[in-house]
Amino acid sequence: MKPLLVIDGDSLAHRAYHAMPKSVRLGAVLGFTNMLLRLWQAEEPRAVLVGWDSIGEPTYRNEAFDAYQSGRVFDPELLEQLDQLPELVTTMGFAAAKGAGYEADDFLGAAVAFEEARGGTAVVATSDRDMFQLASEQTTILQPVRGVSELARIGPAEVRERYGVEPGQVPDFIALRGDPSDGIPGAKGIGEKTAAELLGRHGSLETAIKGAVRERPARVSGALMDQADELLMFKDLATLRRVKVKRPKDSETNYKRAAKAAADAGMGALAGRLEKTAG
Repeated sequence: MKPLLVIDGDSLAHRAYHAMPKSVRLGAVLGFTNMLLRLWQAEEPRAVLVGWDSIGEPTYRNEAFDAYQSGRVFDPELLEQLDQLPELVTTMGFAAAKGAGYEADDFLGAAVAFEEARGGTAVVATSDRDMFQLASEQTTILQPVRGVSELARIGPAEVRERYGVEPGQVPDFIALRGDPSDGIPGAKGIGEKTAAELLGRHGSLETAIKGAVRERPARVSGALMDQADELLMFKDLATLRRVKVKRPKDSETNYKRAAKAAADAGMGALAGRLEKTAG
């Protein structure tokens, strides 16, 4: 059975934008589309779903925690290109998922859940390490490690090797260790190693908090007890929400239609490549 290819559109478009020379017009669109096609050809999926953030609209995570992603600033040129990409993706024959109040991560998590439930497999392309929680025997994470040209394949073994926790413990791990990219501070005085050790002993953040009084050194037990409610909120922020996503039907890329869309957007080189592939 061919896998479902699930892509974090904003994550890869951001990487493409910053990897391209600023002199390249529509660098995010061009870089993202090139990577999308490479993934399609390399993974040979049954279908593709690309999830998108609703930039500029608050999510339920922002409502729960004001500092969530509060430090992120986007170049106007990048925002303009991000607006163009969902339509280009659907023009190519792929599915796109976007909704006010949610992030691309939530749509990716939902897509993986229904694919696994039907006995299928999934490949998730993203640079967001929160998504390591999706790694399983049925789902592989593709993480860019050098611009957008090189990808690492992450499964449960790689998550254990990197963080010392199981994929299902990643939200607990983020709550304890923190995640600067999302503005999640974590537990005071608890770093990556201690967070992994706590989860290795207790299994979950909730159980670690219950046993906090017995933890040593005192800074660890103090952080768990004093920040209990806050840490549980951090875990909730890092946990993917199940949102409604239509299961993409098996499909093939419409290269000719995509070539026209690229030409209309002024990307002649990409249009030519798409025309050649269509032929």
